Amino acid sequence: MTDTIAALDRLDALRAALEGVALPLAVAGADAARDARKAAVRQIDDYIQPRLAHLDAPLLAVVGGSTGAGKSTLVNALVGHPVTRTGVIRPTTRQPILLHSPADAAWFASSRILPGLSRITGVVREPPSHEAGDDPDAALVGSVVLVADDRVPRELAILDAPDVDSIADENRQLAAQLLAAADLWLFCTTANRYADAVPWRLLDDAAARDITVGVVLGRVPPGAEAEVEADLRQMLAARGLGTAPVFVVTESPLDERGMLPASAAAAVGGWLQGIAGDRAERARVAGRTLAGAVERLAVTARAVAEARDEQLVVVRDLRATVRTAHDDAAERVHEATRDGVLLRGEVLARWQDFVGTSDVFRTVESWYSRTRDRVVAWFQGRPAPAVEVEHEIESGLLAVMVDEAGRAASDAWSRVRQGAVGRQLTSGIDLAHPSPDLSERASRLVREWQQGLIELITEQAAGKRTKARVMSLGLNVITVALMVVVFGSTGGLTGAELAIAGGSAVVGQKLLETIFGEDAVRRLAAQARDDLDARVRALMDAEAARWDALLEPVERGTTADALRDRAAELETAMRSVGAASPTSREVQRSDLVEAEVLDDDGEPPLEGEADEVRELERPSRWAPPPVLPRARPDHDDEAGR
Repeated sequence: MTDTIAALDRLDALRAALEGVALPLAVAGADAARDARKAAVRQIDDYIQPRLAHLDAPLLAVVGGSTGAGKSTLVNALVGHPVTRTGVIRPTTRQPILLHSPADAAWFASSRILPGLSRITGVVREPPSHEAGDDPDAALVGSVVLVADDRVPRELAILDAPDVDSIADENRQLAAQLLAAADLWLFCTTANRYADAVPWRLLDDAAARDITVGVVLGRVPPGAEAEVEADLRQMLAARGLGTAPVFVVTESPLDERGMLPASAAAAVGGWLQGIAGDRAERARVAGRTLAGAVERLAVTARAVAEARDEQLVVVRDLRATVRTAHDDAAERVHEATRDGVLLRGEVLARWQDFVGTSDVFRTVESWYSRTRDRVVAWFQGRPAPAVEVEHEIESGLLAVMVDEAGRAASDAWSRVRQGAVGRQLTSGIDLAHPSPDLSERASRLVREWQQGLIELITEQAAGKRTKARVMSLGLNVITVALMVVVFGSTGGLTGAELAIAGGSAVVGQKLLETIFGEDAVRRLAAQARDDLDARVRALMDAEAARWDALLEPVERGTTADALRDRAAELETAMRSVGAASPTSREVQRSDLVEAEVLDDDGEPPLEGEADEVRELERPSRWAPPPVLPRARPDHDDEAGR
């Protein structure tokens, strides 16, 4: 019991992990992975969890097959009277009919298995087979009709499923769901259809799940039984189903009720009776199917994990594309503020007004021999429109950042949308332009950087003498000089601009050196540049982060490694469950099982209970089939089975 509880916990964890996997991108294989994940979660709910929680519950045998394979005819023959509709109009089966012993009613009236299907309680009638059951109703395709019949053996129910190749999509999906919820299959095919592709896809799936399968080969022409059976058995062996029993039903006329001769389904009925009446065989079938389903679930989980990895690789590539575009923009701003470009035009004109460029360059060779006091006096004696220079530098820097951010937005947009995934991701969204408030934020960046320069200078001028020199010139003058030094490398200028900008930088640097010293000026310039670069990168990072609203939802959710871990943990837990003796588990069936299936008053649980009782015109000579909700299999008495 402890091992089973642990396995159920691991199963719940894997289910939650599967539910949490995000696969929104239309990458190759994503559709198949989404379908596989959905089918895996549904099988956990429909079969694996309820079977693991109730290892001793009655078996469910699902009768499946292609259109016109005679599934309903076989089911009617197994119980000896028409309970499910036959005919030539397709589809004839829309609501699956689940036949069970009255003693097993409580197991199937609750939502223990197939919890997503509503229950309709039916009772037996004996019209001709083409009128059996209800008229096909597409609106009720999500329901299952429960029919209690004394002729169904205890401990085994039979479910007539829709066609696996039905013309109705919902029928095909329901057929696949029901087959996935089965403990064993009765797979019906015919002498002229057994080599079709659709049946073999399902039989391959059965082999992969290691489910117990009985193959019913119907409508075999008299005299051809041995030849057709031999060919079918050879095909089964090649697909790993060599041990599956094959039941040959020779083509024969139906009686007035549309029923096969009683002998036609005798072998199939005997096989089912043998399983139902043998406790050890029931445990073997249930354990084998459960183990195969869990193994297949783990394989599916790993395949979904691979698809999850693929989604994250695509997201990382898209994020790198966006990041590269904005990193390149930050680098271009860095180059523009390093090569002297910002010191052209109006900035140069204002700087000339500030330092008296003509006089300076006539005396530039003798500048180095001047004393610090004469330099200061020269600057003090010249009216300095520092605010104008500062404004021009701010305007130039702002224009460069806004222009490069716009270019980065356009580059990222065009690169992302080159692929189908990018176009899907950006559908209905426009990130081709920078943020509407970019100019305002960039302007604030420049002002905050300038304020940072003032703080650097103030920190550097800690001594009384240095502080006095700074105050004598004014912080604005010193700040402008530092900005000119930062922007004064002249790689981007030529001709007269080269001479003016380069000379301007020298003037600014020598001014700062007379106040702070050469080493201190180098540190100040490096700190100022690093601070500006960091702020520009932060601005571009914020622009790139606009893509997070598209990319982060893909990145959220279960990781691929977590999904693989949950699958491995379930496999480990299931090995412990499998190590326990099936016979011991069945002997331990106790009042705890009864308490889970029935409520305190001995009635079937209300949750998932059949929500409609539909009269099926039973013949007057029959009494209503008894419903014994408290009855459960008596494992101490196998007599009569």
